[in-house]
Amino acid sequence: MSGDGPATPDTYEAYAASTTEPRFTDWLRERSEPQWTAATSHRFTQQLGAGTLNEAVFSRYLIQDYAFVDTLVGVFGHAVGQAPTMAAKRRLIEFLDVITDDENAFFERSFDALDVPVAERTDPELTDTTEAMTDLLTAAANQGGYAETLAVLVPAEWVYLTWATAEADDRPDAFYFSEWIDLHVNPGFVSFVDWLRGQLDSVGPTLSPRQQGRVARLFERTVALEVDFFEAAYDAQ
Repeated sequence: MSGDGPATPDTYEAYAASTTEPRFTDWLRERSEPQWTAATSHRFTQQLGAGTLNEAVFSRYLIQDYAFVDTLVGVFGHAVGQAPTMAAKRRLIEFLDVITDDENAFFERSFDALDVPVAERTDPELTDTTEAMTDLLTAAANQGGYAETLAVLVPAEWVYLTWATAEADDRPDAFYFSEWIDLHVNPGFVSFVDWLRGQLDSVGPTLSPRQQGRVARLFERTVALEVDFFEAAYDAQ
């Protein structure tokens, strides 16, 4: 069982039997509590949405996130090879275009506006959390199948959609705050996250109970590291 609220069944079979219109990803999300709520309502995201986030904190966050993008792109590329259909491969490739184009341009403009030194953009010292996240995503992709890869990609993107949606009503003035929200609530991203969830919803119920448990642990670990990633931005060391 997981979480501090009503107990979530340990197996997806039990969850599906007790829930109307069950989704495998909903079971994973519920199992990841209370870390899911901690990640999607973190002080970092709330301060970002209010425009009160300290710029030094945001700079540290962006530096680590940009360093992590290389790994994320690689894992999405790995997912392209694992995807079961050409349509799925194409959808993943389209999202890779967004990361390497629109999102990359955002990082470059934000670094300039925040006066981030070139060395910190290209060769930063990684935090323990960034290294842990990199190791987790790489291991999930290289040591598992499509389900394991999705188990880390889905929460990595879904957490951002969730917190950005909560902060989308009032845009802060600074472009690097408002555009970071926009990148994660625009219709294309919303559609992609739902599609990505759908991929895991489709494959998850076909897995053995043992593999479902492994997928659940990967999902939960990713969510926990998202919390740590936000928190690490406050550490000037």
